[in-house]
Amino acid sequence: MPVRSILFLTTLLALGQSLFADNPQTDRCVVLISVDGLANFYLDDPLAEMPTLRRLAKEGARADGLVCSFPTVTWPNHTTLVTGVPPAKHGVIGNNYLDRKSGDKIPFIPDPLFDKHEIVKVPTVYDVAHRAGLTTAGIIWPATRRARTLDWTVPDMGGDDAWQTYGTAHWVEEMRQAGIPVDKHGAWVRESSGGVQRDWLYTRLAAHLFEHHPPNLMLIHLVEVDHVQHKFGPKTPEAYWSVSFADDRIRDIVEAARKSPYGEKTTFVIASDHGFYPIETDIRPNVKLRQLGLIETDGNQIPSKRAWCVAQGGGCMVYILDESQRETLLPQLKTELGTLEGVQAVVLPEDFESRGLSLPADDSRSPDLWLAAKSGYSFTETHTGEETTAPRSSLGGTHGYLPDQPDMLGTLVISGYGIRPGTNLGKQQSINVAPTMAHLLGVEMNDCDGQVIEKAIMSE
Repeated sequence: MPVRSILFLTTLLALGQSLFADNPQTDRCVVLISVDGLANFYLDDPLAEMPTLRRLAKEGARADGLVCSFPTVTWPNHTTLVTGVPPAKHGVIGNNYLDRKSGDKIPFIPDPLFDKHEIVKVPTVYDVAHRAGLTTAGIIWPATRRARTLDWTVPDMGGDDAWQTYGTAHWVEEMRQAGIPVDKHGAWVRESSGGVQRDWLYTRLAAHLFEHHPPNLMLIHLVEVDHVQHKFGPKTPEAYWSVSFADDRIRDIVEAARKSPYGEKTTFVIASDHGFYPIETDIRPNVKLRQLGLIETDGNQIPSKRAWCVAQGGGCMVYILDESQRETLLPQLKTELGTLEGVQAVVLPEDFESRGLSLPADDSRSPDLWLAAKSGYSFTETHTGEETTAPRSSLGGTHGYLPDQPDMLGTLVISGYGIRPGTNLGKQQSINVAPTMAHLLGVEMNDCDGQVIEKAIMSE
């Protein structure tokens, strides 16, 4: 090859590398605020008093709803928000799952067993930012226990010593010395009404970081909206109060961030992990499995089970534990469980990939079938009695349903530095959030499925 051609190719390669190399923006900050359970419909509901979020939407960009991952529950969707891939790829497949060997339900929530690197199988936006030299922070972000690439972190755990043990211990001590009541967190988690104190505390933690250790990327998770709607249901007086309370916490975070050294170059991403449906009736698929002879009982004990259902609110995992009968049981359970009152859909293995779900052959934690409920219904794991549906003793709300339904859509608002004002983003996918944040920070997420939301970003 002529020398001139070699030099041209070398120059072209170098140019390509420069075009696609990270260019970390050390003078900027991106703040991802997750308001757990904040359905998109609240932004358009005049009964929902949310002046801060509506102002941010007007000054920036707003989606017509965020299509979240299935099941629409907290742990998978918070992981999707920071990885840009669905559960099949990032590995957090539900709030819990069934161990096929032991038959026991294994919890992800609230990080009682696993460190982040044990369950999140792909790079996160905070991994990429940290490796590019940016400072990262996480305040009760799910699936971040002992996350090595969060410089400042307290995980989403409720034990009395959990933050000290699994978070940034010297920061916890620093806040303790500053009079921030970090040692009350465990008790507040155990209180049924502790979400108010918790969100207040998380906001205080964020303000402390912005003042003393300003990060380039902050992830913060607010919980009270979710707690209230589980208890009272969506679009209730209590729910409207909770979204107003959350709006006040967003205001506090925004004000604190704007006082930090990166205040003029801060971008706010307000997102949620799911919407909410009201519920009146429980679906009991394990009762049907028992009636089919697939669950054997002896009083309160279960000596053996050849199949079992694990509830995810409005979604349900169906495990076939007798591998020798899998091919026979799959079509039978599709019919028997799919015709139960309140079941909207059966998600079959051939549809898993399009739903972002993993197959048992690829991940043994994954179920053989998924069920999705209709609005008004939720799944339970009760296996006793003869009724496969039953009125709930108290009304409330839940999530976990198929995601692309109006009331299950999450919220997405992007506002602040680098964002086009008054921009409508249409309907967005939650996998697009992570690469968009990475782009704002000048780093790339090369292995994610999502795309940068270019429409939101102002050209420089």
